[in-house]
Amino acid sequence: MSFSLRGISAISLDAKGRMSVPVRYRAQLMERAQNHLVITLHPHDSCLFVYPLPIWEEVEARLSRLPTAAMSNAPERAFVRRMTGHAEDVTLDGAGRVLVPPTLRERVGLDHKARLLGVGQKFELWSEDAYLAAENQDAAVGEGPAEHLAQLVI
Repeated sequence: MSFSLRGISAISLDAKGRMSVPVRYRAQLMERAQNHLVITLHPHDSCLFVYPLPIWEEVEARLSRLPTAAMSNAPERAFVRRMTGHAEDVTLDGAGRVLVPPTLRERVGLDHKARLLGVGQKFELWSEDAYLAAENQDAAVGEGPAEHLAQLVI
């Protein structure tokens, strides 16, 4: 199943921690994911990944098939733990809102103002401050100890 999620949206979280998914994505999420999403920590950045459930299930299956030898490597264990251990199932309500779990909001400093980026088959959800800081950094994403695992999370 393929999703085409692209573009950036300035969004707000309400007092309960709900974000309104931009209208341009809702039909696709309703049709292909029955409004079910999975939110988890980004493995490297201070933001959240938001996956349509069918895409998350593919990612989770790939991670579960990692060879035992790979899981003896501390950075790879941390990568998998960060991705799967913090994953939370959420559902869009009738108004197109989704509750971002408080533990995940706290981990990435997500408050009222945020940025939602469609990046292919998933979203990245950033606090406005963290997003602007990341945009202003001159550092490019480089080779890390678990860089080859990036292929698994699409």
